[in-house]
Amino acid sequence: MTENNREDGFIEYLQIKTVQPTPDYASCTAYLQRQALDAGFEFRAIDIILNSHTDVVPVFEASWTHPPFGAHRDMKIVGQAYLEAMRQLKGAVRRTVHAVFVPDEEIGGHDGMAKFVESAEFRQLNAGFALDEGMANPNEALRVFYGERAPCWIRFVARGNTGHGSQFIEDTAAEKLLPVIEHMMTFRSEQLQVFRRPRADGSPSRWATASVGFDIRMTPTLDYLRFRRSMEQLAAEHSVEIEFVQFWDDNTMTDTSAESGFWVAFERVLEARQVPFAREIFPAATDSRYLRRAGVPALGVTPLVNAPILLHDHNEYVTEKQFVDAIGFYTDVVSALANA
Repeated sequence: MTENNREDGFIEYLQIKTVQPTPDYASCTAYLQRQALDAGFEFRAIDIILNSHTDVVPVFEASWTHPPFGAHRDMKIVGQAYLEAMRQLKGAVRRTVHAVFVPDEEIGGHDGMAKFVESAEFRQLNAGFALDEGMANPNEALRVFYGERAPCWIRFVARGNTGHGSQFIEDTAAEKLLPVIEHMMTFRSEQLQVFRRPRADGSPSRWATASVGFDIRMTPTLDYLRFRRSMEQLAAEHSVEIEFVQFWDDNTMTDTSAESGFWVAFERVLEARQVPFAREIFPAATDSRYLRRAGVPALGVTPLVNAPILLHDHNEYVTEKQFVDAIGFYTDVVSALANA
């Protein structure tokens, strides 16, 4: 494939509107199948997984300088760079490399990677290692994510006395929530996370129920089940109900020591390319958590350095040079992993 053709392919991929909540997965699937056929790839492989997701978050076009689907703005660089690297490596690797394009990552991956890792097709892959998306870095170091903060969405619901707004009603729903909120704010401060303080809805003397929600991203060094029990105890102590809207119970991290042959192969590529890097915990949740729980070590890497962090932002973009550089990066990395 010529340089112009590969860039045209990237542009075509960007233009497919896989935006939530109504992504055009049919057109996306047709494009990916055509790419695989053109390159002579098989649709089923084993050993190494190159994972990326095809959906994107909603956009507000009025806030964009250029049309968001005009092929100038997006983060599909990872998936397309995988394809171009595989074209160059066809027949030159010992292991089979499987490019996986999953839906619905932006809304939790429950109907995407979560179901895929439970399928017979996944079990047949015999996957031993995976690459997934990472994050840009305004500095020169490549960010390599070996774990991530797991989602824990909690809703506390209090029920209390009600009455006319002119009266001082005791034991109200909102009053019950106040110590819960204070506890959560203390925990948040301890975790050095700065967010806006949530407030209970409604007047303390008018409403019979009040609720407050918290979006918590649990670091993998935390005992998730113990933390859940502490939240349940907090609710019981203050006579409020608790609902775990979303909760993740696995904190598996990828081995980045000399004991891991795949990590050693990956690190040697960075050293050969003279790329400084930083091992990090991803600040949010990605599809890597499903792979790690399924027993497949995964690293989250997006080769965008000296680049602003624009994911989910207005005017998100990648340059042509960044795309070309990403192809070279993944060609070297995939070659090393697939021949390790």
